[in-house]
Amino acid sequence: METFVNIRRDLHKIPEVGYKEFKTQEYLLNYIEKLPQESLSVKKWETGIFVLVKGQGVAPKTLGYRTDIDGLPIKEQTELPFSSEHPGFMHACGHDFHMSIALGVLTSMAAKPLEDNVLFIFQPAEEGPGGAERMLQSEEMKQWMPDEMMGLHIAPEYTAGEIAVKKGLLFANTSELKIVLTGKGGHAAYPHKTKDMIVAGAHLITQLQSVVSRSIDPLNSAVVTVGKLESGTVGNIIAETAQLDGTMRSLDPEVMETLKTRVKAICDGIALSFDCKVHVEFNQPYYMVYNDHELTEQFMRFAAHYDGIQCIECEKAMTGEDFGYFLKEIPGFMFWLGVGSDYGLHHAKLNPDENAIGPAIQFIIDYLRSK
Repeated sequence: METFVNIRRDLHKIPEVGYKEFKTQEYLLNYIEKLPQESLSVKKWETGIFVLVKGQGVAPKTLGYRTDIDGLPIKEQTELPFSSEHPGFMHACGHDFHMSIALGVLTSMAAKPLEDNVLFIFQPAEEGPGGAERMLQSEEMKQWMPDEMMGLHIAPEYTAGEIAVKKGLLFANTSELKIVLTGKGGHAAYPHKTKDMIVAGAHLITQLQSVVSRSIDPLNSAVVTVGKLESGTVGNIIAETAQLDGTMRSLDPEVMETLKTRVKAICDGIALSFDCKVHVEFNQPYYMVYNDHELTEQFMRFAAHYDGIQCIECEKAMTGEDFGYFLKEIPGFMFWLGVGSDYGLHHAKLNPDENAIGPAIQFIIDYLRSK
């Protein structure tokens, strides 16, 4: 399995953001071309790839396996000898792990196909602007539509050798939030002649905190977070514009719609109160990851008796993953793969344990061959 550790390191050096994964796609295709081709059908889609391994059975069904391939706009701080060669970008969410594991499983399937077809989906833009929903609607996907789907995501909080999964809701519905306020700038000595967007933005941030606490049933879970505020130039100039960037998350699709309605209403109120313009955008909406009960139960039973793997039943999380779009249309599941890192996902010092790669590959191969 050392080959796939080296592949992970190669991919870690070339992180690319959504729909710009050109080097990544080329690397993956170069590897796939070296595999036995008798049972393979390969199609490029944007910067992603579909690979169908044709089954040997008389009436095969199709099993789907998805991996995401994009990186993040984060400056790496790991000081690893194979650190990112793309300044300002990093595989800080483990997609390099995801890809190397998928290639390991694909290598086995290409050499010895199952009775069933296996569709490998190398999906771009999971971190944004979103690739799963578009791939799901593609002609390639419609031609090779799986009967069931599976995928994994690394989990720094679990150690190598541990996996975690649950039936039903695993990850939340999410939407990115962008709000732009426009007023009138001017000299700090003449505030009455301006419309100060720092003040308006500050009031808006405070009011947004009431959305969850006063508009959502306390028995439902939701999050509204403003993670970034940009406004102003220097201390003696009143700011003409302000931009707020944040995220909203919920465990119920209907609650997400309530969040959007309340955010819009509050923004309308701010526009009236501060005599300014407020533009609201909800971007990158991701549908919840909901694991099929029967398939997840089968997976958990298999994992429970598998040497070297400890299967943990986990809790749902407010994490977002566009894999949820696949599961909205196709029964399947996603599970956490333990990689034991001191730093979490999306952190500049994330350093997953590579000892998780080989066992994960073999485990997934054995699981697919057991079906």
